[in-house]
Amino acid sequence: MVDRRRFIVGSGAVGTLAVLGTTAACTSQAEGEAVSETAPASGHVRSATAITKVYGDGQKLIAVAVEYDTDVTGSALSTSTFKVTGRTVTKVYANREPDLAAHGRDGRYVIVEMSPTDKAASLWVTQQGSGNASSSSPSASPTGSSSPTTSSSPTASSSPTASSSSGSGQAPGGGGPKVGDSTPGGTIVAAKATLTQTGTVTTTGGTRYPANGTKLTTDAVKNLIVDDFRQFTFTDPATKQTLKYNLFIPKGYDHDHGKSFPLVLFMHDASVVNVATEGPLVQGLGAVCWASPEDQARHEAFVLAPEYDSVVIDDDYKPSPLFDATAHLVQALTKKYNLDEKRLYATGQSMGAMMTLGLNIKYPDLFGASFVVAGQWPADQAEPLAKKNLWIVVSQDDDKSYSGENAITKVVKEQGTAVGTAVWNGRSTGAQFAADVRSMKAQKAPVNYASFKTGTVVPAGSTTSAHMATWQIAYTIPGIRDWVMDQSL
Repeated sequence: MVDRRRFIVGSGAVGTLAVLGTTAACTSQAEGEAVSETAPASGHVRSATAITKVYGDGQKLIAVAVEYDTDVTGSALSTSTFKVTGRTVTKVYANREPDLAAHGRDGRYVIVEMSPTDKAASLWVTQQGSGNASSSSPSASPTGSSSPTTSSSPTASSSPTASSSSGSGQAPGGGGPKVGDSTPGGTIVAAKATLTQTGTVTTTGGTRYPANGTKLTTDAVKNLIVDDFRQFTFTDPATKQTLKYNLFIPKGYDHDHGKSFPLVLFMHDASVVNVATEGPLVQGLGAVCWASPEDQARHEAFVLAPEYDSVVIDDDYKPSPLFDATAHLVQALTKKYNLDEKRLYATGQSMGAMMTLGLNIKYPDLFGASFVVAGQWPADQAEPLAKKNLWIVVSQDDDKSYSGENAITKVVKEQGTAVGTAVWNGRSTGAQFAADVRSMKAQKAPVNYASFKTGTVVPAGSTTSAHMATWQIAYTIPGIRDWVMDQSL
């Protein structure tokens, strides 16, 4: 399990908490008499923990929990109480735990929240997939350089040089990453922040810790949801391949071994190749959304996210042995844990979406349903997909994936299988997407195909490609995940 007291990747030394100054002056108080003493604040700070959260475009540093030696009252705190170097402070409140809260409460922690839109917030950094919003963007290939540039963080210079082209609009086998390519497409930046107390902090006992110039540097990290996964290694006897993987084990599993649980397999895109084991957890929401407290409350499930050390499949559609090793890993886990073999699910984006389609074809009795995001597969091999439960999401601006999915669903229809279809606005609100899902489900089709309307997935002014912008939106829609979890073999 990732220890919250360390950084996910040691791309820099873990900062130590800088605490200067003297200890607090002694205070006295007559029985029943309130006091309001002043004491140097720096000597009362015990720790500073960076808090990260994963968004559609990757993990971000969004808060710092400053621990004091006694409870702090939240009523006097404001956004001017702390300043964080290079960041925009959006909210400051007290809490009893080093965690985010909708409403603060008096406690020994002061939570300093920061804007996730700050450039320095991003911890998943890649040059792959940047381009323009047009359908001819060089990053539109399902396997080619398929993740956004998410940050210009000062530490982003440690990111490896990304592949320069991808083969958008070309025949299969275009200029994207090839099977076996192990060049990392991204890097994980260590979560670290430096802050200063610029206003007065008041304890529940009335002691005031005034503003001071002492700089505090975070000395620990708490990665929301990511820390709930454990890291393992699987060596496949059949292919002799070794897979690093992340596994979320639902809390209920430890209490009820008589119950069988579903499992969701998430397969990442080519930009996450050969990074830290936790890479699939921090590149976006594809893995962690299924393990969120909200999703687990509705559907307790295992979540599996392998980290591939090289490209598994490219536009030639001839996968490496890691393709079969992935299926064998799922099968091995069904023997190790009490999993419901009729409720094993697959999902993936770009390269991972191609793997999802390919695995459903080669292993037709493995998955009860699949969520395919921005992928494709040769239509002349697609007939077995007519017997599967699929939810497909793609952008109409993503030429290769859109045309590829059109061809696949055409084959599915020709086999006599109903395909629910809809065109969605990628800028819809959560409530609008919920209504869209309800309308799609009302078609009662085993295969659902939603395409995002042209020009609606890439934010204005962004250099992100429509290809990778698709999964930044798709995995934010809980209704699709609910539909997947309701299916079975």
